[in-house]
Amino acid sequence: MKTYTTNYTNTLIEIAEDCPAFKAQIPPEKKEKTLANLQYEKLIKSPYQYSSDDIIFECYAIKNDISENEKENERQKFFSKGQPCLRCSPLAKKYGFGFHHNKEGKVALIAIESEEYQTLLNDSSIAKTKAMRSKRK
Repeated sequence: MKTYTTNYTNTLIEIAEDCPAFKAQIPPEKKEKTLANLQYEKLIKSPYQYSSDDIIFECYAIKNDISENEKENERQKFFSKGQPCLRCSPLAKKYGFGFHHNKEGKVALIAIESEEYQTLLNDSSIAKTKAMRSKRK
């Protein structure tokens, strides 16, 4: 069975061109945690601890109430077809966060207004790609 991945290495996913935020915002809490809430909580507590695949699957597992016993098998099934990567995350499309993937492929959340975001943006050794736009042109 073929396995797909959403992982990047040494890459900055910039905020989307049409992102309304000029400053990073914590996603608002709703009755049920949104994808943005789940991703934010995971990444803000543990920068550079997880790969993109880890974050995306863990959020999927939480949303779909997948038990620990089922996780390994479900993860294989999940990545047997292509999945949207963090370029589609509401954090980069709406809330003003970029994602930095280090050389090991581990991810950190970077606020747009931070000095770190500007440093990464100006570093020519780091690949850059923009988050997906929310609206068509």
